[in-house]
Amino acid sequence: MEAITVSKLNTYIKQIFESETLLHNISVVGEVFGVSVSRNVIYFSLKDESASLSCVCFYPNFINQIIEGNKIIIVGTPNYYVKGGKLNFNVYNIEKVGQGELFEKFLKLKETLQNEGLFDEKHKKEIPKKINRIGVITSKDGAVIQDIKNIAWRRNPTVDIVLYNTKVQGNGAENEIAHAIDMFSEYPNIDVVVVARGGGSLEDLWAYNTEIVARSTYNCKKPIISAVGHETDFTIIDFVSDMRAPTPSAAAELLTFNMEDRKAEINGISQVFERSINKFLQVNQNQLQNLSLKLTSLYENFILSKEKNFVFIKHKILTSFDNIINTKQYDLGLIETTLDKIDPNKILNMGFTKIEQNSKPIINKNMLEKNKEFEIIFKDGKIIAKQIKGE
Repeated sequence: MEAITVSKLNTYIKQIFESETLLHNISVVGEVFGVSVSRNVIYFSLKDESASLSCVCFYPNFINQIIEGNKIIIVGTPNYYVKGGKLNFNVYNIEKVGQGELFEKFLKLKETLQNEGLFDEKHKKEIPKKINRIGVITSKDGAVIQDIKNIAWRRNPTVDIVLYNTKVQGNGAENEIAHAIDMFSEYPNIDVVVVARGGGSLEDLWAYNTEIVARSTYNCKKPIISAVGHETDFTIIDFVSDMRAPTPSAAAELLTFNMEDRKAEINGISQVFERSINKFLQVNQNQLQNLSLKLTSLYENFILSKEKNFVFIKHKILTSFDNIINTKQYDLGLIETTLDKIDPNKILNMGFTKIEQNSKPIINKNMLEKNKEFEIIFKDGKIIAKQIKGE
């Protein structure tokens, strides 16, 4: 069998859909997810428990009815796109049925946590003004972490960013995110925690709508910022966190000051201050000169006064010192006279002697030990004596 081109095959498939009248203007019910708008064209998907359907709506007035998580009935026709080889359902009309099951689950958990007080403002921690280290919880492979680093380091190259790599959607993602929050809660020197991921459908963002993530966020000891999805996306973690950033990039801007702006601000203040000083000096130049002369005169008078005081005090001190010396010399003379009078040598010169026994002075006869020698000390020497008879 001869091979056919891709274009021919895709054209056959398109003709099959177009020829099947049962597929024209049919109604399909499902839950909306993955909504996006480009050039007034609305792109979204419809899903149920087992399958999903890509849809295109060229009527921008239906945008208010195509809401993430809502359950709707769409009316239209399948269209096979030959060039891209893709099936889309072209929507002509929309009927709202109600909220989807996933959205109802979101609202129920939101109400439960709100009633418990997890959203109360009184529990919100203040974001520090000075931030040196940011803990980021997201995937290491996504564009989110690169956006955060690029913006943060462009604004402030000194800030430190610590990444905790986690899944951002799919099975087990909520457990990894909750564990990362718990780890950063105890991590030293982390000033603030950012939980971030890009936009997506309600299903894509569901990990951030789970109770385990909400409670870890509430119990985190560090200030925590949610930066999940786009500005129009809201998740449970947004209500529990201490601050919500509309996007991950916005979170990076919120947590860093622009160093160039700060330099420009300081330079501006410096220039204003310099101009003010120059103006002040110009206006008050004469006053400053007069004040300088006055201060010089006061200083000279002060020095002269202090010099006079110094001369007076010096004379007073010297006079007092002379009086003290004279008094002390007089006292010393009295002491010398007294010592001279009691000088033992002078006493011996007068004919007196000194008696010692065992190197002890004897001042009366009763102190002599009988039958033992003692010394009689004269001016020019001593003799040894012994008591022969005594009382």
